[in-house]
Amino acid sequence: MAEITVVGLGPGRAGLITRESWELMANAEHLLLRTRIHPTVAALDDAGIRFASYDGFYEEAPDFETLYRHIAADVIEKAKTYGSLVYAVPGSPLVAERTVVLLRKLVPQAGVKLTVKPGMSFVEVMYTSLGIDPIDGLTIIDAEDIDTLPAEPRQALVVTQVYDPIIASDAKLSLMERFPDEYPVTYIHNLALPDESIRTIPLFELDRQRDIDHLTSLYIPVKGSEQAPLREK
Repeated sequence: MAEITVVGLGPGRAGLITRESWELMANAEHLLLRTRIHPTVAALDDAGIRFASYDGFYEEAPDFETLYRHIAADVIEKAKTYGSLVYAVPGSPLVAERTVVLLRKLVPQAGVKLTVKPGMSFVEVMYTSLGIDPIDGLTIIDAEDIDTLPAEPRQALVVTQVYDPIIASDAKLSLMERFPDEYPVTYIHNLALPDESIRTIPLFELDRQRDIDHLTSLYIPVKGSEQAPLREK
């Protein structure tokens, strides 16, 4: 039976990749990356680890859902061709990774074995950087899914995948239906990297930040919550 092993590239620097995941990638005959646009990929290059990526698919897909479906389908087809492969995704395979969700749905009918390895995501680093405890209540949501939130969220929010100013603008407008325009939100950029930036901004300025990219996320404490960031930098 063909087999796909999914590993995580960690949240930022290569030292946060698990040892198991690194060894699987280093020893893989066929290694596929969802994208090479991730800080830890430089470490793969430096180690001489060969891989292919799906960055070309990003240019062709009309939207992210179509993109992720095409990637998942192609990973399955390549597994059937190769017999086995390792598929690496940013962060953890189990946190905010749509292609892994799709793979889990598709592999049963495809007759392919899927093994998902645990990895560190950005949220573990965020807990430490902001000094918050998720046991107090936390909702993690993709920026494009904010419209599914209740009118008055009761838990602190982590908004992931604020990829660009357009997504940031849409997220801002949706959040402003739930919070005041000047509500303080924590803007997080390049988490776990040397140039990490964590700063509090009013909600209405979200899409005016100059460093918005694929390593941008938000933390939004609920009204009256004690889960406020301990520091900024």
